[in-house]
Amino acid sequence: MAAGAGGWLDSHRAAYGGMRVCVTGGAGFIGSHLVEALDALGAQVTVIDDLCNGFRESLAGRSGRVRLIEGSVLDADAMSRAAEGASVIFHLAALGSVPRSVEEPMRYHRVNVDGTLAVLEVARRTGARVSYSASSSAYGDTPTLPKVETMRNDPRSPYAVTKLAGEEYGRAYALCYDVAFVGLRYFNIFGPRQREDSQYAAVIPRWAAAIRAGRKPLVYGDGSQTRDFTHVHNAVHANLLAGRATGTLEGETVNIGCGEKYSLLELLAQMNGVLGTSATPDFQPPRAGDVKDSLAAIDAAKRLIGYAPVVTFADGLRSTLLG
Repeated sequence: MAAGAGGWLDSHRAAYGGMRVCVTGGAGFIGSHLVEALDALGAQVTVIDDLCNGFRESLAGRSGRVRLIEGSVLDADAMSRAAEGASVIFHLAALGSVPRSVEEPMRYHRVNVDGTLAVLEVARRTGARVSYSASSSAYGDTPTLPKVETMRNDPRSPYAVTKLAGEEYGRAYALCYDVAFVGLRYFNIFGPRQREDSQYAAVIPRWAAAIRAGRKPLVYGDGSQTRDFTHVHNAVHANLLAGRATGTLEGETVNIGCGEKYSLLELLAQMNGVLGTSATPDFQPPRAGDVKDSLAAIDAAKRLIGYAPVVTFADGLRSTLLG
């Protein structure tokens, strides 16, 4: 693995060698990186993915320890087969994109809320631990920074509501059924294999594609809005820590970010610096559901699962853009 993999990945080897795990959404962006890491660590990995957002090609080159079940987490039989014998279920299957959720709220509820409930039901029956991919969008547009887990949630989009609902169901299952559950609130994850071929694509791959094509990158708003851009290996590291944490997990949710913020205009300047370009933005009206500023407080993640970032924003951006 690139972008500084080595010591941080090796630190998980003793825990995951030979362990049987399930990764929902394992052919997607973050999921495929997690599967790559688990395979490198010697785990027995079953991926369940309906390939609506993921690609078989993202799992190319994996060993015989990795198998793919093509199906939805909403399919009870497929989900049960995928989780059979698994000690940990890494639940990443979901529909992303705030703007698309505004257009398709019912579909987002079915996949993100009902899908998470289906995963938790399997965990209740089997005793598997659940590491849930949550979202910083749950905080909404509060001006208070950094965003701390004790703050009031204020979701501003159907997507944010569905991801928050998954956290709440996880806590309920931990309290009612003793399911070991931890939610990981990601802050603007980026890295290789992130899709660029959609109007809903995340900002870094979308801008990279525009710059390379000689187009102006679209900026919704004035570009002063800030984000805690977090390389995908930090999300992988957090999941691996959550999957092997020795403490009791009782439905907690913690932030996963770098604890640094950059405005979109600062991001564009850094991308120009890496690519040797001089692209200027095409400003567009703000989008419904978008938040102004985002920055993670990561102290709780350090206390609960031992998390600290393993790839900086600058190093991650360079490796993502230059390969």
